Amino acid sequence: MGPLSRRNALLLGGFGTAAIAVGGAGLWWTLSSRFSPVPGGDFTEPEQLRGSNGRLQVRLEASPGSVQLGGQQASALAYNGGVPGPTLRVRAGDVLDIELVNSMAVPTNLHVHGLHVSPQGNGDNVFNVVQPGHSFSYEYRLPADHPPGVYWYHPHLHGMVADQIFAGLFGAIIVEDAQPVDVSRERVMVVSDITLDGSGTVTDASPMDRMLGREGEFVLVNGQSNPKLSARPGERERWRIVNTCVSRYLRLRLDGQQMQLLGMDSGRFPTPRNADEVLLAPGNRADVLVTAVEGDATLGAVYYNRGSMAAMMGPAEPAPSDGQGTGDLVLATLSVSGAPAASPPAVPSRPAAADLRTAAVAAHRQVTLAVGGMGMGMMSFTINGRGFNASRTDTTVAAQTVEEWTLINPSPMDHPFHLHVWPMQIVEERGQTPGQPVWRDVVNIPANGQVRVRINFTDFTGRSVYHCHILDHEDQGMMGVIEVR
Repeated sequence: MGPLSRRNALLLGGFGTAAIAVGGAGLWWTLSSRFSPVPGGDFTEPEQLRGSNGRLQVRLEASPGSVQLGGQQASALAYNGGVPGPTLRVRAGDVLDIELVNSMAVPTNLHVHGLHVSPQGNGDNVFNVVQPGHSFSYEYRLPADHPPGVYWYHPHLHGMVADQIFAGLFGAIIVEDAQPVDVSRERVMVVSDITLDGSGTVTDASPMDRMLGREGEFVLVNGQSNPKLSARPGERERWRIVNTCVSRYLRLRLDGQQMQLLGMDSGRFPTPRNADEVLLAPGNRADVLVTAVEGDATLGAVYYNRGSMAAMMGPAEPAPSDGQGTGDLVLATLSVSGAPAASPPAVPSRPAAADLRTAAVAAHRQVTLAVGGMGMGMMSFTINGRGFNASRTDTTVAAQTVEEWTLINPSPMDHPFHLHVWPMQIVEERGQTPGQPVWRDVVNIPANGQVRVRINFTDFTGRSVYHCHILDHEDQGMMGVIEVR
């Protein structure tokens, strides 16, 4: 990461420009000082907003400001003055109205990641642009059978996505269960990463950061550094975990505690699955049950090797580090003590998820996410050999049909593939066929590997996008336009 550039100074509405303007002394302070988060505060959550009578109306203001990050004041971007923004809680069949107010110096827009809603008009339409000083009213109508789970919202203006999310613009969306799971408490955990200079200002990404996919120096949970959680033995908690990081994979472990996975993204298992670890690619979410066992435990992110383009780019990629050379991170600390709680009741089973493996397939496609050689000092990031062009439609699909896509990654680095609006069922991964239906809206394609998925293009028509969810790669062209009609 580099010092604050004029690009980021504009993004942050002028924060940090003094350090640039004063010359050597100010720049030396920015480069040589270090932001030091304060770990260990009590776990907190963003404000939660709930709808009533089938509707949730929200005003989201995107603006630069001074916010608490890692227990210190920082200059960042925020929705409604907080990082993360408020958690939005709705039910299947609800209408979610969001008035997005742009109080930044640059344009923006909004994407409701993972929601199965219309991409047209003022729905989940990433081609809308909200200019500085303007607002836009979004309306998302959730189908009556919309899957419950954890989703999230963030900007999606091509070329600015990574910068705006990295600087603090993101928040969670919960679609409630029709039949709630009995737990002692529920926690929403929005994981993000960021790099801040000594003055607490977001640093700019270097060209190398953007090519590799930037990873922030500090990894935070709800804007906190290693917050403390407490529980009694035997209590069952529900943790809804969102990976909002621009490029970082989270290989989550909670050693010493009983962890079960209810589902990931919009996919839900019929019964909870025991899990020693859960891998979240950028954009993935996990719905986790934790049954507390006496003692202390850390929610950790164990180092995950997502590959490297170092061989294609010349200089070697630096080894990952948490400051101790291990690459492992502590996200939060759980302390379990006190009188044991009564055993929780069994989690009600859910019907088996839809399975497209026996469906008639209208078309087979190959989608190749590729990284090209250096040209004019930059690499090319393409899908099927072409960089993103909003005015061009790359894929046309017949509505109400099922297609099978083979997602191919010939590069030496993992690429997480995200399709808006329509979830994907994984039918083959690493040469294996899942035993039960597995549904995702972000599918990781390993380096030099491929994954086969099936998609039911139901309910909605219109233009939308698919892209790499290493957001620096998306901003540099690894995105395509799909039209369902």
